[in-house]
Amino acid sequence: MKNAFSTADLWTGEPDLVALAAWAADLRRQITHPIDLAVVFVSPLYFEAAADIIACLRSATGNPVLIGCSTNSLIAGETECEDSQGISLGLFSLPGAELEVVRFTQNQVEEWSGAGYWRLETGREPESLNGWLAFADPFSLDAERWLSQWDDAFSGVPILGGLASGNYSSRQTQVYLNDQLFEGGGVAVALGGKVALSGIISQGCTPIGETWTITKTEGNLIHEIGNRPAYQLLVETLAGMSADLQRKTRGNLFVGLVMDEYRSEFERGDFLIRNILGADSETGAIAIGAMPRPGQTLQFQRRDAEASSEDMMVLLRRAQNELAGRKVYGGCLCSCNGRGKRLFGPIHHDARHVQDAFGPMGLAGFFCNGEIGPVAGRNFLHGYTASLALFVEKKPFPGVL
Repeated sequence: MKNAFSTADLWTGEPDLVALAAWAADLRRQITHPIDLAVVFVSPLYFEAAADIIACLRSATGNPVLIGCSTNSLIAGETECEDSQGISLGLFSLPGAELEVVRFTQNQVEEWSGAGYWRLETGREPESLNGWLAFADPFSLDAERWLSQWDDAFSGVPILGGLASGNYSSRQTQVYLNDQLFEGGGVAVALGGKVALSGIISQGCTPIGETWTITKTEGNLIHEIGNRPAYQLLVETLAGMSADLQRKTRGNLFVGLVMDEYRSEFERGDFLIRNILGADSETGAIAIGAMPRPGQTLQFQRRDAEASSEDMMVLLRRAQNELAGRKVYGGCLCSCNGRGKRLFGPIHHDARHVQDAFGPMGLAGFFCNGEIGPVAGRNFLHGYTASLALFVEKKPFPGVL
């Protein structure tokens, strides 16, 4: 799929550099504008040749900024190629964009000394940024800690991307930056100038029951909700559902925590979805995969194929309205390994819905070990999520023509 500014395709042949160069050059000729950014994802079968492959692809497409990582499953256009070997290459012309690349490591995460640290290390300030696209190795990098530090350093700036997948038996992945290959840490490209990064974070859940205020917590335990035992409220919420919904919810129950309490109403996109790790009928406590706080708003959530599809559709429609009148140059889709055919069946669910909403456009992506994206203006690491980064025309300031 392509438009005037982007295109993407899959390579499933041998790692023949001559053939790959011809394929990439042909892809590049589909766009008449200069190529500013190449996004590439590579299967483990090509690990030994990966360094030569990314250098070849970059050279054949005019030496744009190149970023990417390894993966076990690929996305290009409207196709999700799962559990197959290949290469996904997306090419993007981003008029007026200012792109700068950054490499980061676990050593830097350990050396962190406050918000100013990463601004010095990257040479970027929040006011000069429209967004980050980042990929990282989950085995060598404490990704949640890194992301928390960057969210602090670049407050209000969207960070999108995902954690690489690869050879699980040897705990090996790769990340790519221009002509360089790394087997640890992470890579990112900063977007500035006239191109922004717009994120759509589909966490795959639909709300159930009412919203409530958390009134007593201890670490990751919620003891009371609305001054009542949390377990009791959970049981009552499930009991108030139809038998069919109770069946669908069994084994698929999560919590949604509101990240911005200043909103008058809460809707999809306002909740950070986290696992329920356990519930104790005797103490009345619920353990969750987050650190809740008293006063925070909570709503229980259901996650299954139906709920995930509904969530994706609603958020895409909302994004269509929000981006109306602005050029969408292309996108990068980072989808959880637990989505795709494992959740929806072999229907290329996420990629096709993105193309229906914003296509035809170049869409490159991969299935990952964790998805990065903002909720209510703060950046988090997610699971079972589709994180879509759209390269869009920056919205002009009010009153500027």
